[in-house]
Amino acid sequence: MSRPLLALSAMVAAGVITTGATALPAHSQTDHVRHASVRDTAISHARANVTRHAGTFGFGTGQRLHVKDVVIDADGTQHVRFERTYRGLPVVGGDFVVHQKADGSLRGSTRARAHAVKLASVTPAVGAKGTAAGALKRSHGLVRDAKSTPELIVWAADGTPRLAWRTTVQGVGDQGQPHGEVFVTDATTGKAIENYDAEREATGTGHSEYTGDVAIDTTLQADGSYALIDPVRGHVTKDAHNLSSSSVKSSSGTLFTDADDIWGDGRKFSTDRATAAVDAHVNTAETFDYYKKTFGRNGIKNDGRGATVFVHVGTHWDNAQWSDSCFCMMTGDGDGVTDPEQVDLDTMGHEMTHGVTSATANLRYSGESGGLNEATSDILGTMVEWYANNPVDTPDYLFSDQSTPPWLRRFDKPSLDGRSADCWSKSVGRLDVHYSSGVANHWFYLASEGSGAKTVNGVAYNSPTCNGSTVTGIGNQKASAIWYRALTVYMTSTTDYKGARTATLNAAKDLYGASSPEYAATAAAWSAVSVS
Repeated sequence: MSRPLLALSAMVAAGVITTGATALPAHSQTDHVRHASVRDTAISHARANVTRHAGTFGFGTGQRLHVKDVVIDADGTQHVRFERTYRGLPVVGGDFVVHQKADGSLRGSTRARAHAVKLASVTPAVGAKGTAAGALKRSHGLVRDAKSTPELIVWAADGTPRLAWRTTVQGVGDQGQPHGEVFVTDATTGKAIENYDAEREATGTGHSEYTGDVAIDTTLQADGSYALIDPVRGHVTKDAHNLSSSSVKSSSGTLFTDADDIWGDGRKFSTDRATAAVDAHVNTAETFDYYKKTFGRNGIKNDGRGATVFVHVGTHWDNAQWSDSCFCMMTGDGDGVTDPEQVDLDTMGHEMTHGVTSATANLRYSGESGGLNEATSDILGTMVEWYANNPVDTPDYLFSDQSTPPWLRRFDKPSLDGRSADCWSKSVGRLDVHYSSGVANHWFYLASEGSGAKTVNGVAYNSPTCNGSTVTGIGNQKASAIWYRALTVYMTSTTDYKGARTATLNAAKDLYGASSPEYAATAAAWSAVSVS
């Protein structure tokens, strides 16, 4: 049986636990205090359970727990997500979720790769200076203004804890866009462990470019002008003026202002710089509202905070990206020939979802977990489009079809782009994360609509199965609810495709029951993409 979920979040800043906003309406100060008390009690019980069952969680001497998120189900079941440090160092792959009953007793756990964490020494044999220099040398994609910042960590993402340097290199890409890479190096041997992109990239009232004439929430300023500051959700939209620096901050750029509160000209490849801003501003609001009204999530980090949105980043930059460091979205102007500004509904939803993933499961942007990270943004970004139900940008299963016509990726048969995987295999984890995501995108389509040929909202689809089976869909609202719960309650930073199957089945059982058609469809769709 379906049951409503109430999400309560805890934010971590500088290692100190702070209280985030609840996903419930704050009807009164008394309600707020009561909800905070429930959250605090859940955390207290979770800490006690970790201590009491230290072997289960691999918790021992030198470790400290840091609360990242708390989810309370309607029946009182609690899910407390922890990250941990060892002797003051972050443990990558050491995150876990404590699942407990309403009375605080332990119900189970979901761990990332790390179990026991114990090192003979936290003194690196390889120094920070040499590591930083090596990372700069290896960063082929950073063409200029590159700077590196090494951080000592405990690397446990592969299940074997060891001391490592995590070095972030920030610079400028070949199209003037901010670009970064992260290099992980063994701090004892100096050997490279892995590297991955630091950003989460994708392909983005007034008179908008993609969604027609729309209402837009603005702020009237003291001087009588209007500004693209959303007074309801808190996000602001700025012109980056083709900024090509990797040091983009929320304070960069220029806030869009206007004298009559009429924005843009509604044209593609518009010379009116406010046109892209209209789409960006409105579609950010649609994404915020989708998460809040569908899942009770109050903003990307569930703390009510609005993001900064930049349009006109780089020169002919045909892409968009989310950045945790500035808590902002950056969108380019397209290639200037076939692809216009990257500010359409599903692209904006995709980018904000990278922030949601970072704030919850924090799926590592590498290997199979990286494919799941990208798929999460594709799936929930597409659901923003279905939520908005705009008659100009009709909901579909074609990702970025407006800004990258005819589409960048599609769900019914991902391999039609010539690169994405329809089915899981041992080689999927070696693909670029934008292509390994195809397996999960295919799962989502099959779980939503089922297999075979059909037409949805005027678009023809024909989804095959990898095992020759016939799958009956449960609708994308149920499929996405299962995915969101799996992401926020069961997935961890190192979840792979097999783990995603387990996580979504747990979520389906929670939401609809183990004997439900929804549970069966979830399993059948995974088997249909060769994940068993």
